Amino acid sequence: MAEAVHKARVVRAGAGGSPRSLGALVRALPPVALLGLFFLYPLALVVRQSFRPDSGGTSVRPYADVFASEAFRQALWTTVWLALAATAGCLVLGFLLALVIAFVPFPGAKAVARFVDVFLSFPSFLITLALLFVYGSVGMANGAWTGLTGAAQGPFQFLNTPWGVLLAEVTYFTPFVMRPLLAAFSQLDTAQLEAAGSLGARAPRIVRKVILPEALPALAAGGSLVLVLCLNEFGIVLFTGAKGVTTLPMLVYSKAILESDYPGACVVAVVNVLISVGLYGLYRVVSRRAGA
Repeated sequence: MAEAVHKARVVRAGAGGSPRSLGALVRALPPVALLGLFFLYPLALVVRQSFRPDSGGTSVRPYADVFASEAFRQALWTTVWLALAATAGCLVLGFLLALVIAFVPFPGAKAVARFVDVFLSFPSFLITLALLFVYGSVGMANGAWTGLTGAAQGPFQFLNTPWGVLLAEVTYFTPFVMRPLLAAFSQLDTAQLEAAGSLGARAPRIVRKVILPEALPALAAGGSLVLVLCLNEFGIVLFTGAKGVTTLPMLVYSKAILESDYPGACVVAVVNVLISVGLYGLYRVVSRRAGA
């Protein structure tokens, strides 16, 4: 008897749960449909176009042509080394600045920490434009130099080189490393620092033995995010006008707008998306382990 009652309850629960499951499915359809229409469908069109050469038909010829071109290999190399160098610079600079804000008492430390949050909302071209005002060929630094020395031009002529792109990317993306670091430092037990200091440990040793191990997950998460963002950065490279600096996003722009080579542009875009998705997956794994 008891077993029959239990089975009846299970049946009623199942019957009652089915409409709820169906309702949840119905509610999920509109956002899934919008996602497919506005994001997945355009991406599918790009992938399809990458297999359609101008000669017609469906072929992998566009991939063969792009992979065989020196321009693609050079753009891939430039994209990778700029992203890696910018990420390394952001990690070092972000760690040092976060240390100062979190552990060196000075007036306005909280305001600076809040400004880091605001800085994250700035567009990348704005930072590049500011650097052009300061270090451009007719910028403030070169203007001051020519005014003092009477020289025809100033010494700061690096913004239209790969080093100018690197400086702009490090300047813009460093706060993306600082934000998770400041969050990690706010949870650090200050008793560990006091104990290390009472035992005679100097500041560099405290940073190396106490602070850095606690900061590694945040560094890994912030560095992974910056690497993904740098690989896809377009505005900084475009606004600096760096000569001979062609990244994958710039190559997509060049092939699509300047050369009207849409299959080739789609091939480069697909490669860029695959690299970005792979690195984003790495970022999610690192963030999950860091508890972000």
